[in-house]
Amino acid sequence: MRRSERYDGTVGRTGERGRMEDAMDGALEEYLERIAPADSGAMRAAEERHAQLTKPAGSLGVLEELSIRVAGMTGTQAVPAPAVVSVFAADHGVHAQNVSPWPQEVTAAMLANFAAGGAAVNAFAKNNGVDIRVVDVGVATPVDQLDIVHAKVRAGTRDLSQTGALTEDEARAAIAVGFDLADRLVQDGYRCLLTGDMGIANTTASAALIATFTGATADAVTGRGTGIDDAALAHKTGVVRGALALHAVPPTEPLKALQAYGGLEHAALAGYILGAAANRVPVILDGVIAGAAALVAQAFHSAVIDYCVAGHRSAEPGHAVALKQLGLQPLVDLDLRLGEGTGAVLAYPILTCAVRALAEMATFEDAGITS
Repeated sequence: MRRSERYDGTVGRTGERGRMEDAMDGALEEYLERIAPADSGAMRAAEERHAQLTKPAGSLGVLEELSIRVAGMTGTQAVPAPAVVSVFAADHGVHAQNVSPWPQEVTAAMLANFAAGGAAVNAFAKNNGVDIRVVDVGVATPVDQLDIVHAKVRAGTRDLSQTGALTEDEARAAIAVGFDLADRLVQDGYRCLLTGDMGIANTTASAALIATFTGATADAVTGRGTGIDDAALAHKTGVVRGALALHAVPPTEPLKALQAYGGLEHAALAGYILGAAANRVPVILDGVIAGAAALVAQAFHSAVIDYCVAGHRSAEPGHAVALKQLGLQPLVDLDLRLGEGTGAVLAYPILTCAVRALAEMATFEDAGITS
């Protein structure tokens, strides 16, 4: 996929309307039918190989479990490379409730920064050999001039504290953006997908989604986001609490949860995660936004978590709650709360080291070592 591209949905239909019509024609349901659990036979083979490698059993700790899981995802013991991080960007109507001190225009400004190579995720990705795709799925400010993937469903969500953030058509369309991008990246040869995000006020929507799918309280999952003070945190928590009471979405209704709270990047990320699972490639999750999206994806299809790796644990309190619900152990814990995909990109070399050890270490027989 070219770095700059106008997304037009599936072949034969163009533009926003075509994208929504395709989404409503059962595309989501077709995607879900493609997802199967991890390959148990490949996992057994990986376990058996680990028992033969020149090391004490279990001495690589979490890396052994990780390499076995990746073998189950891909059906092989090959290193999943190359990798790409997709940064989905969108804005949120709840910004009007003063849940963030940053102006909404920062989202578009950061997209320009990504496109110019000046963000933290650019530096990390360059260091670790990871490609980047920046995707406008719902930025409020026009960004047509930027060298990015243009897939805008609408210019930001509605205010989740007052009404539903998205219509069903819009939520489905945003999911389709993520799933279709995953399909196309795999077709282009990528074998590991990483999540990234950008959107002022997106931690508010994340808190509402995490509370919905875990049963946690607003107080337990609402954090400081870009660094708000105690008074602002209390206000933000109250906004999340009120939205949960207003919409009262059960955890068995992921599409309705996206309609209630958004965001467009959450929906696209959920589709992207589902797309990784459908294509049997690992998806490394970033922070709290990705954690919320993974809960949505899990509610759509439980087997999707077989393909997820938690890149890191965010400093946002809701992320730990989400990871516990997902049953995922983070590879990195560095108090990060930047987003962008930084934690996922940092974790990618750990994943490749784990798989390379499985694939390339000598066995005791190879090394002529006998007990």
